[in-house]
Amino acid sequence: MFAIGLVAGFALIGIFVVANQILGDSLGVGYDRAAVLANENRALRSQISSLTKRLGDMDRSLARLYRRGNELRLMADLEAIDDDTREASVGGGTATTTSAFLTGEAAATLRDAQSLMDRLTREVRLQQTSYDDIARRLEHNRVFFQHLPAIKPMGGFYSVNGFGMRIHPVLNVYRMHAGVDVIGDVGTRIYASADGVVRFAGRTRGGYGEVVEINHGYGYTTLYAHLSKSVARPGQTVRRGELIALSGRSGLVSGPHLHYEVRRNGAMQNPVDYFFDDVDAARYRVQLASAAR
Repeated sequence: MFAIGLVAGFALIGIFVVANQILGDSLGVGYDRAAVLANENRALRSQISSLTKRLGDMDRSLARLYRRGNELRLMADLEAIDDDTREASVGGGTATTTSAFLTGEAAATLRDAQSLMDRLTREVRLQQTSYDDIARRLEHNRVFFQHLPAIKPMGGFYSVNGFGMRIHPVLNVYRMHAGVDVIGDVGTRIYASADGVVRFAGRTRGGYGEVVEINHGYGYTTLYAHLSKSVARPGQTVRRGELIALSGRSGLVSGPHLHYEVRRNGAMQNPVDYFFDDVDAARYRVQLASAAR
């Protein structure tokens, strides 16, 4: 009798299990659900591992972008971002959190992915800020270079040793020659060596005779002396290569020439250091106009 009851009990259990599976574990025993969750967990770990690998590829790409960014910073005359500064900006940070339902290997994998994602987010922000700095500096440089006295203002011979102490050709005394003399006949065209605003144009009482002086900004001024005629007028905005005067022999001179000076923050500069002899001032504006069309 006991054996019959035992067999009947096992039979009822078997029927219970089969019926529960047919009904989709409606009784909540959880055998199938546990299997489904196990499969989902494995798939999730696989996806997180794949995501972590892709994030690693992005990290290496950002490292290359960081090196290229530093090259561009140097080209734009900005200091490079050193490794210590970069690490301080993108490393560390607050601890990441993971799902409370994950433990063990799954939790560690997700935590590593979150940590790498946080680091990459900070790296992207750093590089975005750096490239914004580069763009602003390049625009600053573009404007600055237009205001830098960078061309010889008149065609003609000059001495590379014309700047400095020398014997004055008329007074026959040893004195400072604050510029360079470009030899040219009376009426030779003189062009602005950079963008700027005419500060003075007219006759002076000193030995310079007829003069044009231009304020280029950024601390730079230029002076063009011994002119026969000033074409530019005080307050006029001029561009590099624009006609501003005609050469002459006004003032205290021994012959027709252009006396040309460059000053930076009031200090005398050797104009020869700023000359690009292969750039013809008369054609400079024509080339700019052609490039703008």
